[in-house]
Amino acid sequence: MTTHSVEAPLPTLPAHLPAAALGTAPGRGLLAGRRLLVVGGGQQTYGQTDPPIGIGRAVSILAAREGAAVAVADVDPAAAQSTADRIHAEGGNAHAVAGDAANPDQAASMVTAAASALGGLDALVLNTGIAAGIGLAGTSGTDWDRVMAVNVRAHFLALQAALPLLPPGSAITLTSSAAAQVVTATEIPAYTTSKAALGGLCAYAAKEYAPRRVRVNVVMAGLIDTSLGRLASQIRPDRDNTPIPLGRQGTAWEIAAATVFLLSDSASYITGVTLPVDGGLTGVQ
Repeated sequence: MTTHSVEAPLPTLPAHLPAAALGTAPGRGLLAGRRLLVVGGGQQTYGQTDPPIGIGRAVSILAAREGAAVAVADVDPAAAQSTADRIHAEGGNAHAVAGDAANPDQAASMVTAAASALGGLDALVLNTGIAAGIGLAGTSGTDWDRVMAVNVRAHFLALQAALPLLPPGSAITLTSSAAAQVVTATEIPAYTTSKAALGGLCAYAAKEYAPRRVRVNVVMAGLIDTSLGRLASQIRPDRDNTPIPLGRQGTAWEIAAATVFLLSDSASYITGVTLPVDGGLTGVQ
């Protein structure tokens, strides 16, 4: 995606959001003892000034607050380290891991490095995602292949590498987007298609992992106030006028809260599902 020269106006959020939506709620020990790898746990600004926290970083920080030891993986080593530093500053346990999740060798190395640093793995969050191309005519084959590699192949490679390491009781989440169901939410066909593909990958992985008592679910994010979301609104300003039943965009902390729930034992009988966290965008007509 190409950065526009004019900043989009910031989304209007209610004056009084709950603490969980603001990232200020205290941890409750939901992930105590978990050893979690977050793939895509760094953050990019996409040219935004004073960007809000991104989903991967919010998941990493909230998981650590809930008691998990976290390996933060990202293609950008500095971004991964910055997330780990924020966790350390709060007294949490974190390690930064660098690598290209779409590269088979590097994806496997990230998983093994995380397991080594944490003394094993029993939780995995797959959060890599990019967008490229506008419309069918404006999407090149290179755009398409790059988006599919980062948004789908990277998830497959991480699952493949992690399977032999995950003990019974482990849990995995994949981060998708409401664009998979609401095609008017984006003008980027590669992104829409890649996010839709995660539902199929989740269903298959949940089936294959079930005999090992490993759960796999999708968190489907709606319109969320992130750097990438603000960039999307610059490119398509009417995005911010999308009629969301709850009347606002979400925060990355709200996606993180849903992710932590699905990783926790509170969701011990949930697998193979897609959980929309979208203010009613996909479910309320």
